Amino acid sequence: MSKRELRKYLKDLTKEQLEDQIIDLYSRFGNVKEYYDFAFNPNESKLTEQCRFQISKEYYPIGSRKAKMRRSVAQKWIKKLISLDADASLLADVMFFNIEIAQSFAGEHIIRQETFFTSMYKSFDEALRFVSEKGILTEFRGRIEKIAGDAWDQKWPNRNAFEDIADMYLQ
Repeated sequence: MSKRELRKYLKDLTKEQLEDQIIDLYSRFGNVKEYYDFAFNPNESKLTEQCRFQISKEYYPIGSRKAKMRRSVAQKWIKKLISLDADASLLADVMFFNIEIAQSFAGEHIIRQETFFTSMYKSFDEALRFVSEKGILTEFRGRIEKIAGDAWDQKWPNRNAFEDIADMYLQ
């Protein structure tokens, strides 16, 4: 069904029928419930803290489990924040936090997987593009410089790429 067909269908419904359908969607689908819960009570700071906690668990798990260092977990939470239309600054904060916690972990452990460094660079690129598009680049300037500097100090194999892209956005 196209949006046009959906609009036509919805126009034919009464207000009560529309309300019933939305209530049904709310009770059947977790994503719809989550969206409306957030839309009517946007506790962004609580959601941001939950995101930070889940991302940090990938590098510093609770208990004696081994760190998994999965970028996909952070991407899942970032996607969730985007779908809920969270504030751009809070979303950018989570994006940069993902890289910072990975760098903190890399500073304490030897990482041999080349894909780790590549994925962190991709996350950095996405975060820089996001803050640039949203016009909040200057708000995160210090964190951007620190991330690029830490990649250099930790001798990451792609440290030049971190420096180059940071310079490109900050000039």
